[in-house]
This record gives sequence, structure tokens and C-alpha cells, in this order.
Amino acid sequence: PPDVELFSISGGGVYEPKADWTSAAHQHLHAAVSRTAGELGLHAKECQESDADEYAEISALHAAVARSIAFHHLGIGGFSLPTKAGLLDWSLGDAVKVIREKSSADYALFIWIRDSYASSERKAAMVALALLGVGVVGGMQIGYASLVDLNDGRIVWFNRLARSSGDLREEGTAAETVKTLFEKFPGTK
Repeated sequence: PPDVELFSISGGGVYEPKADWTSAAHQHLHAAVSRTAGELGLHAKECQESDADEYAEISALHAAVARSIAFHHLGIGGFSLPTKAGLLDWSLGDAVKVIREKSSADYALFIWIRDSYASSERKAAMVALALLGVGVVGGMQIGYASLVDLNDGRIVWFNRLARSSGDLREEGTAAETVKTLFEKFPGTK
């Protein structure tokens, strides 16, 4: 299942997890990913939310590797790793074989998203500080999607989402987020 969590940003900049928003986001993402898989002609078997605990360590590993890919492969500046030679040469290793054994699938799609929204107090602080010439950030949507070969753990496709727009709390805007996250997916134009 997608690893998703939504937050409200307090006036002081504290990220507060919102369980009801996260629950809605899970439902909207599930529907949007299913729809997108169908549009792409993929035969997809979904993991159930009940499997989330079993795959928690693998999901955490994916998140760590995805952050490294975003930083070293897609990052701006001199942070690329010379040993990668600009290639998407990353792997989750043998950790994913349990998914292959349980599902008989050849590939797995991992999705990790963190989305935050400015509270009314935060918005007021943003306006007040802007009057003083100080810029304060509101919400951000950060996400990673990886297609992983379950035979060897190799990441064969990766995309990053990093923007200050988007809203996973609503069905329509969640579908737009998934569409953006799936840009340049293998087999798409």
C-alpha cells in the first residue's frame, strides 16, 4: 500500500499529523492509482492495507533509497555519485523477494507521499511576516514512485514530486497528483 501521511502546519511551523486527512488520502490515492493502472493497460494486483505492517520495513527502505535517488540522481548541483555514471542504478536488494513470493508478481510499485497544508494560524503568520519582508513556506507535496523488479530488487523507473500545490484530501486533486507522479511511466507518452 502507498506510504502516505498528511500534516497541518501550525502557526509556529510545527507539522501535526492529521489522521482523518491521511485516511481520506489513502482512499483517494487507491482509487486514482487503480484508475491510472487501468488506463495504462497494467494488470495490477494491489496489496491490502492489512499488509501494511508486514511490508513496513520494505516501505521504509524504499523511502530511504528514494530520498537518495532524488538527492544524488535528480538533485541540483554537484551531488551526483560518480559510480552511478548518471544511470538509475539503485536497488532495494533481496528485501523485496518476500513480495514476489507472496504475490507471484514480477514488479512492485512503491509510492511514498508526504503532504502538508498551512493552518489558518500559519496563513496569518505568513501574511504578517511577509509585511516585514520575511518569506515563510506554507504546505508542500513531496512524493516518490518507484517501479521495482522483484527478481533482483532493481529500481527500473523512478519519479519525484516536489511542489507547493496539490491536495490529497479531495478525490479530483488526488487524481491529478497521481497523474503527475506517473509522468513518464514506462509505456506512456
